[in-house]
Amino acid sequence: MIKIYHNPRCSKSRQGLAIVEDSDKELEVVKYLENKLTIEALEILISKLAIQPIDLVRKNEAIWKSDFKGKDMSDKEIIEAMVNHPKLIERPIVVNGNKAVIGRPPETIKEII
Repeated sequence: MIKIYHNPRCSKSRQGLAIVEDSDKELEVVKYLENKLTIEALEILISKLAIQPIDLVRKNEAIWKSDFKGKDMSDKEIIEAMVNHPKLIERPIVVNGNKAVIGRPPETIKEII
């Protein structure tokens, strides 16, 4: 089953969802702004993405600029910031088994489906 962490208000996320839907594979949509991720779930996602926590942060979000930009933060603190402010999480994230990608650009999703 393919899982997509989706924000319906984001055009790239909607494009990513359309790519997954067109694959005709079984799909689970996680609206992560409505159903906040836990620290553990976010750590697993970051591991599957094979990136550092800071690489999953939307650095142009107002909350990042006002509260976190320029601070020396540990990975744990960055993950906690994303859990507490899910708008900071880059989107969409698509997971297929042990593989995951950030769908920016959305075409990168095709690599794992």
